[in-house]
Amino acid sequence: MLGSAITAVEKLETGIPGFEHVSVGGLPKGRTCLLSGTAGSSKTVFAVQFLVEGIRRGEGGVFVTFEESPENIMSNMLSFGWNLEQMVSEGRLAFVDASPQPDQELVEAGSYDLGALLARIEYAVGKVQAKRVSVDSLGAVFSQFSDVATVRGELYRMAVALKKMAVTALLTAERTEEYGPLARFGVEEFVADNVIILRNVLDDEKRRRTLEILKFRGTDHAKGEFPFTVIPGEGVVIIPLSETKLEQKSSTLRVTSGNETLDEMCGGGFFRDSIILVSGATGCGKTLLVTAFVSGAQKQDDRCLLFAFEESREQLFRNASGWGMDFETMEQQGKLKVVCVYPEVMGLEDHLIRMKREIRAFKPTRVAVDSLSALERVSTGKSFREFVIGITSFIKHQEIVGLFSSTTPTLLGGASITEEHISTITDSILLLRYVEMFGEMRRGITVLKMRGSMHDKGIREYAIDGQGMHIGAQFHGIAGILSGQPMQISQPEIERMGSLFREELGE
Repeated sequence: MLGSAITAVEKLETGIPGFEHVSVGGLPKGRTCLLSGTAGSSKTVFAVQFLVEGIRRGEGGVFVTFEESPENIMSNMLSFGWNLEQMVSEGRLAFVDASPQPDQELVEAGSYDLGALLARIEYAVGKVQAKRVSVDSLGAVFSQFSDVATVRGELYRMAVALKKMAVTALLTAERTEEYGPLARFGVEEFVADNVIILRNVLDDEKRRRTLEILKFRGTDHAKGEFPFTVIPGEGVVIIPLSETKLEQKSSTLRVTSGNETLDEMCGGGFFRDSIILVSGATGCGKTLLVTAFVSGAQKQDDRCLLFAFEESREQLFRNASGWGMDFETMEQQGKLKVVCVYPEVMGLEDHLIRMKREIRAFKPTRVAVDSLSALERVSTGKSFREFVIGITSFIKHQEIVGLFSSTTPTLLGGASITEEHISTITDSILLLRYVEMFGEMRRGITVLKMRGSMHDKGIREYAIDGQGMHIGAQFHGIAGILSGQPMQISQPEIERMGSLFREELGE
């Protein structure tokens, strides 16, 4: 029989955006956690942010530095809006400076131990009533020792001492490979109760940061790698796709596409909470459909937010004016906001966070993105898929109708990478295609998919002029439009195929 009851592991909320979801509540309280990562994986930022968020909750913090001086750390963290110097002066944060001095020569001493340092840490913890401690980094203090057994013993001693201080501690450690040994000495992960890995992988000339919880002793956590980014003024922001749940509501309300004929083809317009993909080659009218969708907000007293990644605000407003649509008035009335950003100015995770922030602030009923294909340039296949799931699920949960454009790789069609990632997520797909007939290029539009509604199955011809898009009659006597290989079919062949089709139906 045990002398006392066994209780579940209590968790401490870190305050780091997204981490509570990945960790299922935060870091195990009163325990040590190894935070391992390569150079540039944001270990120090994470460790400082852990303390800052605690201070905001009234919990004192202690930062033990073995590498950089406190002055350098305080200066570097100002870019995130964290005034560490003020926190120190207010008695909410304390530094324990164990960083090497310029004139200090590091010599290994056979019987060296951490007794004096632990005493300094304990004093600092008591001084600011700390509940959180960050140690940065273990490799810097132990790199001078060749005896792994000594390293393991001192690490264990540090972990035990921190536990006695009743603090939750982060110990950072540097690794040399993204998927190699967890830390420099190969023993750090066995001493700590919990292990978190930060990665900064180079994939196709693009960096992608991820966080993975390798182990949490005695408690649950989400499995796998989760993308994160580091934002000036905010710090580390984790983007857990596992928080995306299929719980969004389904509305039967319809909104106009901005084109009456297209509304008829879609069975009365788009559903209020649907995601629509407009796919087509360059120059076939995708931006015109986006513009009409935005302009349609005026007819139903909606608010529209347009994210443009290929054209400037002036170009978009000029194009709209050329088609008889007044974006200027919509903007002045507060019904339209246009956000133009060049894709390469930030990573895909940063784009996702910024777009969510804009949507929350403006509270639109419509969102248009022109185009998704432009964002492929700053992403890898996996990160792009994560982005698409993140933004579309967010829009659907807000019960906003979203229109996304995508550019096909060839003039006559063909599936794009974008379509591979978003086609199964969308509620409706509109295809715009060039059709070569009798030595001239014509255009065709079809509603390929529309969940929960009957829709026009034909491929209709359309023309573009100064008044916008005019959708006409269905193409006849032509096959292979969607495959990009249109071909004429004679009337006898059409009649023969129709007869075979009727026979199969038993008519």
